[in-house]
This record gives sequence, C-alpha cells and structure tokens, in this order.
Amino acid sequence: MSEKRLTFKEMCTKFEVTPRTLRYYEYIELLHPEREGRSRFYGARECARMTLILRGRKFGYSLEGIRQWLLIYENEGNEAQMRTWVTMADKQLSELAEQRQQLEEAMDELKRLRDVTADALTRM
Repeated sequence: MSEKRLTFKEMCTKFEVTPRTLRYYEYIELLHPEREGRSRFYGARECARMTLILRGRKFGYSLEGIRQWLLIYENEGNEAQMRTWVTMADKQLSELAEQRQQLEEAMDELKRLRDVTADALTRM
C-alpha cells in the first residue's frame, strides 16, 4: 500500500502557505516533491520537513540555517541532527532573551514618554 501523497494545492492548504512560498522552498532545496510531469506530490517525508521548516521559522531561524540543519540528518543521521538542534536552540534562546530585554526597555521608555506627555496635556 502506497503512502498518501498531497498535491501542490493540498500542501498549501494543509500548511497554510502560499503557492509562491511552497515553490520557493523547493527552489532553495528545503523540499523535494515527487514530480509526475508538471505535477508535484508531497509524501510523509516532505510533510515532516515542512512541519520542521515552519517551526524553525516560528522560532526565528533563517531558511539557510534550517536547510543546513535538515542536511545534517541526510548526511550524518538523527543523533548528529539532534545534537546540532540542541546547540542551535541554546543560541536562539539566548538571542530571543536579548530581544525580549530590548523590547521591554523600549516599551518602558515609550510608556514613560506617553505618561509624561499625557500629564503635560492635563496641565494645559
């Protein structure tokens, strides 16, 4: 029994991405759908890769970083990929914490300036 394959349109719908995005992911070699003539079909492997790609984007990774990480599985196996993932996650967590700190500082400053301005308005 063969695995369920998704068409191009079904893949876009399932992962809520545009056709342009899906074609681009194929172009930069993140995805490798099966081709039959002009039609593309996506099996379980491509669906799993798409899940990882979207998760990586959500966490702030670049597409090139995601591509390199996916290649580790193909070239070195699951354990090497998992070790790399832990290292990447540690680095990303540090970067996100720094961004959060900067955002909190900007929000505090904005709130302070807003309060000063609102106070000045009430005194006019």
